[in-house]
Amino acid sequence: MSVGLVSPSFVRRWENALAAARPSVHGRVTGIVGLSITAAGIRAAIGDVVIVEGRQPTLAEVVALHDESLACMPLGDVSGVAVGALVTPTGGPLTVPVGDALLGRVLDGLGRPIDGKGELRDTIRVGLDATPPHPLRRTRISEQLSLGVRVLDTMTPCGRGQRLGIFAGSGVGKSSLLSMIARGTEADVSVIALVGERGREVREFLENDLGEEGLARSVVVVATSDEPALLRLRAAFVATRIAEWFRDLGRHVILMMDSITRFAMAQREIGLSVGEPAATRGYPPSVFALLPKLLERAGAGEHGSITGLYTVLVEGDDMNEPIADTARSILDGHVTLSRRLATSGHYPAVDVLESISRLTGAITTAQQRDDATFLRRILAAHRDARELIDIGAYVPGSNPDVDTALRLQPRITDFLRQDIRAVTPADQAWRWLHDIVTA
Repeated sequence: MSVGLVSPSFVRRWENALAAARPSVHGRVTGIVGLSITAAGIRAAIGDVVIVEGRQPTLAEVVALHDESLACMPLGDVSGVAVGALVTPTGGPLTVPVGDALLGRVLDGLGRPIDGKGELRDTIRVGLDATPPHPLRRTRISEQLSLGVRVLDTMTPCGRGQRLGIFAGSGVGKSSLLSMIARGTEADVSVIALVGERGREVREFLENDLGEEGLARSVVVVATSDEPALLRLRAAFVATRIAEWFRDLGRHVILMMDSITRFAMAQREIGLSVGEPAATRGYPPSVFALLPKLLERAGAGEHGSITGLYTVLVEGDDMNEPIADTARSILDGHVTLSRRLATSGHYPAVDVLESISRLTGAITTAQQRDDATFLRRILAAHRDARELIDIGAYVPGSNPDVDTALRLQPRITDFLRQDIRAVTPADQAWRWLHDIVTA
């Protein structure tokens, strides 16, 4: 029979017959230590997925190789797994569903729907790993992306394709700030990753903070704190891969991840379980190697863009702890949230003087920069004179900037505060700021 006369259906049947006739290969579990399952008798590469038999089959990923065995990290419950349990290779790494059908859906750390809306339809599956855009082919960032939050759009403006970190301790308002951005941003698509969050907070975030309007143009990936470490780790890459697919179509995507610190903690659990040495504050070297591999995948591509907003949960409100310091060195700017402002009821609790965008000069006009600089200057003067003002020792006329700050303080506070449901477009925020500084 001529090759050209072979029908596609015949080829598919032939391939299915070959797959059915291929002998299956199984290995055995030889040990379980901490979070790591050791298997022998099979061949697999780093990143490949295997199926471990227990009370129910569990997926696990190969994370380390030894002479005659594999170290695998489970992606699910390992109850019932015992020495001698069957281990079956799947022949490849994890894949993730992508497509417009993901909009409005909530997925777990493996890309499976958990919102009760049925199975995913009209999607394709792609590999989890992808190459970051070539550094010389990235489009230069020259356009501001409106986030809908006045203090961010004016004092730490964010460009399309920029990566911005939101640094704060626990309970200072990181998730609420992300929900404000999700509702108010001009981006075409929002991809939100909740990594290591409390299970109680997920539904509250979806229903109260994000709302139906925000969810309709969003894809939410959730891996709660009780999930296996590898599932929490993979959730960050699943969200990033989904955002990359939309970017490759030429769309402008905003990727919001809460939080990078819990992502790093998950990798710390994995690294220590497979024998890595503990380094700074117990974090193994792989944590600091993995962070840029995740963060560099966001940004502007040749056509579309991914604007990355990553929260960093700082330990003990220490802004210089290892994860915060490493993330700040990779990202294109940082927003610092203040516990002092949060406890006083000032939301969003953005510390303007401790926040900076590295691309302000590229995405704002000279007039906008002058207005923002003026506000920073009088805020800094007011901060330096705060103790004298509080005890009544400041003499009016001693410092013109302090006098201006005191005169404009009510208007400045009203500008910097914003209700969680309010949305202010960037151009309106800039006009509001200009009216304040020229008053």
